[in-house]
Amino acid sequence: MSERHPIALVLSGGGARGAYEVGVVAGIVEALKQSAGARGAFDIFTGTSVGAINASYLAAHADAHDLGIRGLIAQWTRLELSKHLKLDPVGLVGVPKSLRWLLHRSTGPDTLSPHLGRAILDPRALEAIVEKGIPWDRLRRNIENRVVHSLVVSALDVVGGRTTIFADHAPEIGLHASKDPRRVTRTDRITAEHVLASAAIPLLFPARRIGHSYFCDGGLRFNTPISPALRSGAEKIVVVSLLHGRPPALQRPANDLAQYPSPIFLAGKVLNALLLDPVDYDLQVLERLNKLLEVLESTLSPTAYAKFTQVLEEQRGARYRKVDSLVFRPSEDIGVMAGEYIASGRLEWHGTARLAGFALRRAVKLGDSVETDFGSFLLFDGAFARQLIDLGRKDALNRADEIRTFFANERRTIPPPGPEPTSRL
Repeated sequence: MSERHPIALVLSGGGARGAYEVGVVAGIVEALKQSAGARGAFDIFTGTSVGAINASYLAAHADAHDLGIRGLIAQWTRLELSKHLKLDPVGLVGVPKSLRWLLHRSTGPDTLSPHLGRAILDPRALEAIVEKGIPWDRLRRNIENRVVHSLVVSALDVVGGRTTIFADHAPEIGLHASKDPRRVTRTDRITAEHVLASAAIPLLFPARRIGHSYFCDGGLRFNTPISPALRSGAEKIVVVSLLHGRPPALQRPANDLAQYPSPIFLAGKVLNALLLDPVDYDLQVLERLNKLLEVLESTLSPTAYAKFTQVLEEQRGARYRKVDSLVFRPSEDIGVMAGEYIASGRLEWHGTARLAGFALRRAVKLGDSVETDFGSFLLFDGAFARQLIDLGRKDALNRADEIRTFFANERRTIPPPGPEPTSRL
C-alpha cells in the first residue's frame, strides 16, 4: 500500500459558523473519490472551539474513506434553536460562592460542578452532542492503531491565563512542545471534557473543569492551531477559515457606523476579532516563513543553513520547514447570510430562545445592512447549518482539481518520535 507524508486538518472556532467546515470536508471527500476500503485523507487533526468538536468527530472516523461526514452533517442539521440557543437564568445568576464552598467541604473536591462561572446559555444540549455524538471508543482505537497520528485541541486556563494545548498522540509519535511561556502542552487522552472546555465561549457557555482546573474557549488567544499541527509532524496542512475574504474596500463603513451603538453589533465584532481575525494572521506568518526558508536555503551554504535551523530549533523547540497549505474561505459573507436568514422570518422561536430571537431580529433592523456577525455565531439552527454546509461543499468542489493535486502522489510515513511531549498533568 502506498504511503504519504502526514497531512493535517486545521479547524478554527466560530460557533454556528463551524457548519461551513463540515461542508468543506464533505467537498474534499467528494473530490477525492476514494474507494470504500481506503482510510481518510488526514492523519493529524487540530481544532479550537467548534473546530475541536468537528476535528474530534472526524478523527474518530479517520479509518473511513469518507470520514463519517454524513453523520456529522446529520448532527449539524438536527440543531434546534429551542434546545441549542436556550437561555439559562440560573447559570446567568450564578451559584453563590458560599454554596460552592459548602459543597466542597461536605462532599469533597471531586464532586464539584464541571462548570464554573456565569453563562447566558444552557450548555446541556451541546454537551449531549459532544458526549454522545462522537464515538470516543472508536477515536481511541484510531489513535492506538496509528490511523490518527495526533488529535490536538486547545483551551484557555481560566486561572493561569495560558493557552493549554491538549495533545493525544499515537504510540511513538510526539509533539515538540513550544517554548512560548504563554502556552503549555499537556499530553492526555482527549475526551468530551477537553472538547467542551475548548468550546466554552465566555459568558455564552460556562468554563469546563478538567482535573482540578477550569478552562474556556481556546480561541480567545489561540484560534488557529496551525503550530500544533506542524509540531506533530504535518508536512501538509488544510486550513478552513470561517472569515469571508472580502477586501476592505468592499465593506460598508457607513452602515457599520450606523450600527455602532448596538451592543449586539459590538459583540459580533469582538467575537470576530477574538475568533476569526487570528486565522488570517497565522496564515500570513506561515506564508512569510515559507518564502523566507526558500530564499535562505537557496542562498546559504549547507553548513550555514544547518546552523540557522539549529539556532531556531533551540529558540522555539522545533525546527522550521517549508509546509504546503491548502486554505478554504467562505465565498459569501456568513454574517450577511445570518442576517438575511434571521430577517426572512423563517425561524421559529420557542421558550427562552424568544428573548435571544428578539435581540437578533433587532440587530438586523439596524441601518440598511442585514449583516449580523453575532447572529452567525449563535444561529444553532439546522436549516441555517445546511446553508453553510452547502456553501462549504460548493467552495471545495470549485477547487476539485486543486484538491486532487494537493493530495496526489504522496507517500505516507510515520514521523520519527520527537522528544517526550511536555506533560503538566
